[in-house]
Amino acid sequence: METIGTPKRAMVVIPHPDDAEVGCGGTIAQWTREGAEVFFVLCTDGQAGSSDPNMTQDHLVALREQEQAQAAKILGVKQVVYLRNPDGHLADSQTVLGEVVKAIRRFRPDVVLSTDPMRQTSHQHRDHRAAGQVSLDACFPYARDRLHLPGVVTEEELPPHKVGTVLLWGADAPEVFVDITSTIALKVSALRQHVSQFGPRRGGGFSRMGARNMGERAGCLYAEGFRRITFRT
Repeated sequence: METIGTPKRAMVVIPHPDDAEVGCGGTIAQWTREGAEVFFVLCTDGQAGSSDPNMTQDHLVALREQEQAQAAKILGVKQVVYLRNPDGHLADSQTVLGEVVKAIRRFRPDVVLSTDPMRQTSHQHRDHRAAGQVSLDACFPYARDRLHLPGVVTEEELPPHKVGTVLLWGADAPEVFVDITSTIALKVSALRQHVSQFGPRRGGGFSRMGARNMGERAGCLYAEGFRRITFRT
């Protein structure tokens, strides 16, 4: 099993509330337990994620931010940044890219995690594709090179930063695994905070099943898997 060590700092770029818990919640819990500082950058407001005919977008946005904050606390996340782009409209734009670059230069992570934008074996939400692609581009070259985005990010405020590694969840062929057997309960507990999405008692079953399936590939009971991209630092 190819593994990755615990970084000093990590940043997770998340398409929607609950995506981080699904994709890397056990990994984040493991890392924070071992002393890592982890920061969440939540790209969208989650305003479209409900089938309840009585739910309004404004109420859902407030509710999902509260759920995300509770889930992040369980995982030991140090801070959640809310970009509040409209759910379903996340774009690979200079504006979003600039916000992610700002976060990278501010938090200075060793590792950035996000969704794999290049998955081909099944369809994924466009916000997931956009979040993953923006994350990759933000790491290299935009956060690294000081002359990029001069009108968006100034070197005086936030100096350039070189990210060493990107881990992408949801990959067709994950190659790096984190054993989350000791933190699967925290992953499930964090996921269950998203009551607006899974109800008060759901969310744990499919999460455990997915982690167990990944564990079979990794040679442990429960695991999360990623595609790894390493940049020269």
